[in-house]
Amino acid sequence: MKLLAAALASLSLVASASAQPAPAREDLRIVAPGLEKYAQGPVGDLWTRAGLSSRDRSIVTLAALVARNQAIEMPRHLALALDNGVKPREISEIITHLAFYSGWANATSAVAAAKNVFAERKIGPDQLPAASPSLLPIDQAWETQRERRVGEQFGAAFPAMVQNTTEILFRDLWLRPDLAPRDRSLVTVSALIANGQVAQLPTHLNKAMDNGLTQGEAAEALAHLAFYVGWPNVFSAMPVAKEVFEKRGR
Repeated sequence: MKLLAAALASLSLVASASAQPAPAREDLRIVAPGLEKYAQGPVGDLWTRAGLSSRDRSIVTLAALVARNQAIEMPRHLALALDNGVKPREISEIITHLAFYSGWANATSAVAAAKNVFAERKIGPDQLPAASPSLLPIDQAWETQRERRVGEQFGAAFPAMVQNTTEILFRDLWLRPDLAPRDRSLVTVSALIANGQVAQLPTHLNKAMDNGLTQGEAAEALAHLAFYVGWPNVFSAMPVAKEVFEKRGR
């Protein structure tokens, strides 16, 4: 009971923090006029660039914000995502998915931010995914190869982790139907780049492209992410992504 009370209190504090509004344009001008200039120029122009739809840009941005636990910008981008065609059930699944790829606390921070936006938009349970839906068919060939590779590398030393990865992630989470496999991959790739976890990028970028993400869309996603996660994270990811592109082109 004490643990539950502590968890609820923690979530309440997160909700209060996420309720703080993002800076307005005038705030930027008062504190950092150069930042305001870039916000109105390159960042504003970014959202109208060809190569990635506005819906995809919202998915990429939300994934980066959740992965980095940047709650102050979440309400604005949650609302923009809905305006750009991301469905409430898809936002719910993005948050759920990223609990496993960026940590539980980051996901609960996003829940606190999304709760208010959903209430303002009158989004109810009928627009959200089921807790335990009928799962998508598994790609048995891909999963068999993944299980064998991971089992050979880590099965003897980390049996619980290998088992959880198979049963919870790839035989459950990745098969939930309310976020398309291509979009789920885009979320994962964006979160990995946002947190500088490029060692995992080849597997997930290949999977994203197998799931329908084009090379041009992947390249544009990196260009977009530079503004939201910083140039160094993207430059660290670029050589890895370039190698994936080159191997797939052979």
